[in-house]
Amino acid sequence: MNNPEIQAIKNRFGIIGNAPALNYAINVAMQVAATDLTVLITGESGSGKESFSKIIHSLSARKHGPFIAINCGAIPEGTIDSELFGHEKGAFTGAVDARKGYFETTNGGTIFLDEIGEMPIGTQARLLRVLENGEFIRVGSSKVQKTDVRVVAATNVNLRDAVDKGKFREDLYYRLNTVPIFVPPLRERGEDVVLLFRKFTNDFAERYRTKPVKLTEASRQMLMDYEFRGNIRQLKNIAEQITILETDKDMPVDSSVLQKYLHPVQPAARRGLVPVADTEDGGAAFSERELLYKVLFDMRRDVNELKKLVRDVLQGEQYDGREVLQNNKELFSNLGGPETLLPVPSGAETPRILSSSQPRIVDLNDYDDEGVVVEDVDHTTEEEESLSLEEKEKELIIKSLQKNNNKRKYAAQALGISERTLYRKIKEYGIEN
Repeated sequence: MNNPEIQAIKNRFGIIGNAPALNYAINVAMQVAATDLTVLITGESGSGKESFSKIIHSLSARKHGPFIAINCGAIPEGTIDSELFGHEKGAFTGAVDARKGYFETTNGGTIFLDEIGEMPIGTQARLLRVLENGEFIRVGSSKVQKTDVRVVAATNVNLRDAVDKGKFREDLYYRLNTVPIFVPPLRERGEDVVLLFRKFTNDFAERYRTKPVKLTEASRQMLMDYEFRGNIRQLKNIAEQITILETDKDMPVDSSVLQKYLHPVQPAARRGLVPVADTEDGGAAFSERELLYKVLFDMRRDVNELKKLVRDVLQGEQYDGREVLQNNKELFSNLGGPETLLPVPSGAETPRILSSSQPRIVDLNDYDDEGVVVEDVDHTTEEEESLSLEEKEKELIIKSLQKNNNKRKYAAQALGISERTLYRKIKEYGIEN
């Protein structure tokens, strides 16, 4: 394909940029469009993968047939089979009527499956049968039906890694990956960033009836050097902010002004994400759930060690308080530091932990102002805090929902999980909005 043909495609679908990797991806899409091969589009979120699915459909023999884009990560796990393949009346609670699925309604057309890596394993088996034989079965039915649908899939995760972890079927991966197309991230497209920024600011200036924003040479370079984790979506958001908030449109936006909108990239811990440790062989050491297990087990171990220490002290004779602290420095450090458990004022008499025939919980209230143990202190043992993983997980989900006004999309983002997973957890724990 020559450059005029690629440029014509860009004009038709509103694609801006001249990066070699972008041109190559468009070229591959144009060549594969005339076939019926399955295509797998890879690239980061916000890089424009859906535009390539539209190119493939519009240049194919199916262009007069239906086209539908489906986000697999946004459909709850319990309903995705019904959405894709349909269901019969009475197939499950709430199925008051029979319903056609997307593979039935788009017969003769194209289905774009975005975030294919979020698709449940059971649904993957159904999809593989469609790709292999063009056959599917509605939920609650035993009748095999035929469909003639082309599948274009997209993902922002490494499916090869997902296969190795058992989260994605290997046979489906190879069936989808017949023709791969990689959409480059914005940070690898050089001057395309400036071209896109100019296009967005001109569009917003027309919408808000103001003058377009101009950039200095330094600010243009700053744009090209920025990481743009959100890719085109993030750039468009920044362009709109600057168009609205910068009132002096006669002066170009310099780097000091632009810096206010290009927020520094934060480490994973500060963004509220769970960091994943890497092992020596490069694999992930823990998943998010495994990290939660590890934290809770460490807490339980420290509490048990503290209980054992207190029991040994109370059953023995007399112990020097400073000696106990010195011998268990690491344990007290994990629990907040020895100074929070056993303060010893400067110049005070060495505190003694006295034996007692009746075991009791020793805390700061056992010490007077001079750091000396006070006997005959009556304490009520508090009920031990629950360390149930399910309770902790349910509590985190409720707090996230409350914080985000029951907006599941934002609550899921705050928890670092998919919206589909959050929906399943809400049903599992019986959480009401």
